[in-house]
Amino acid sequence: MTETLPDLFMPPRLFAPGAAPAGLAAHHRRHGALPADDPESLLRAVTGSGLTGRGGAGFPTWRKLVAVTEAGRRTGRAPVVVANGAEGEPASRKDRTLLRLSPHLVLDGLQLAARTVGAGEAYLAVADGATWLETAVAERTGDQLPVKVVRVPGSFLAGQSSALARLLSGGAALPTHQRPPVRERGTHGAPTLVQNVETLAHLALVARYGADWYRTAGTAAQPGSVLCTVHAGGGEPRVVEAPYGLSLARLLPLEGVRAVLVGGYHGTWVPAREAAQLTLEASYLGAGVVAALPMDRCGPAETARVLRYLALRSAGQCGPCLNGLPRIAAAFRVLAAPGPQGTVRADLARWSGLVEGRGACHHPDGTVRLVRSALTTFADEIDAHARGRCTGTAPTPLLPVPEERN
Repeated sequence: MTETLPDLFMPPRLFAPGAAPAGLAAHHRRHGALPADDPESLLRAVTGSGLTGRGGAGFPTWRKLVAVTEAGRRTGRAPVVVANGAEGEPASRKDRTLLRLSPHLVLDGLQLAARTVGAGEAYLAVADGATWLETAVAERTGDQLPVKVVRVPGSFLAGQSSALARLLSGGAALPTHQRPPVRERGTHGAPTLVQNVETLAHLALVARYGADWYRTAGTAAQPGSVLCTVHAGGGEPRVVEAPYGLSLARLLPLEGVRAVLVGGYHGTWVPAREAAQLTLEASYLGAGVVAALPMDRCGPAETARVLRYLALRSAGQCGPCLNGLPRIAAAFRVLAAPGPQGTVRADLARWSGLVEGRGACHHPDGTVRLVRSALTTFADEIDAHARGRCTGTAPTPLLPVPEERN
């Protein structure tokens, strides 16, 4: 069971006070019925709010809505809308927590998005919790567009937009070359809007309370709040809602911390002294994962475990994933163990450059991002390994790697 909201950095928006699961009646008592605004009014509100996607890319929500709407008009095909709750990032718990505690806020946002783009089909894609979400969908007898809950394989790449479109079209949940992008040609060839479930929940709030209200949290440049999965102190991760602009040092304790992983397994390692100067920003927050690595853990070893997982969980559809990522993972395992390193660091730099920007999806790029940050952040530890010693004394891993639990 995931712990949620032990720290309140702002009045809760996405969860009810007390963080108990909310049925439809409780949802309506708190937020009222779904607004009946026309699509143009909703688009104006979303544009004014500055709402951006919470799935990792941080793309302006209004632009995706407009792009799919225009593609539908241009092609004469009713778009498809997909609420993305697949959450393949192993270190993240935010989406499943949101769907457990506030499913109707997400479903409201899905209906609003469908209405805005003129969708003919709506899906909620999840790896976990399909049963209770089907129950939540069944409560909503007044929805204009039926929603189908789809079970997604619990793999790292299954939540990518092209992978979801491929799955809903009857194929495997594997990413494809996104040309044209799914917003133009996705599920069954129709324009497809794929939005993270947290984004849709925020959309439902903007529709009810307006752009000005939404901007009362966060900063002028990055308004609103964001859900973060926080790993600190060696305990269970917790999910918190925090305003953009909050100091990272308030989100998690940095005393006795070697480095912080921000953004998840496609994110970056940041030395603790630099992390103390950071605030929450969409540009680097990625999947909303923030993990503090204690001083007694070995950063290169943690990174090597994650890289092995990323190499094994690739789609295996292109050269960078088939050949490049396994080589990179194997090379980094050399750096993670005390002993001679030979030309490994130079090899990693060269191979990273060869795979970057050449994959069928962005998986190689995200993996290279993690590699480069680790080489910089843990340079001293890697040097110590070359001399035959490691300063990490605690063998218990910090970051979850699924196959280790199988």
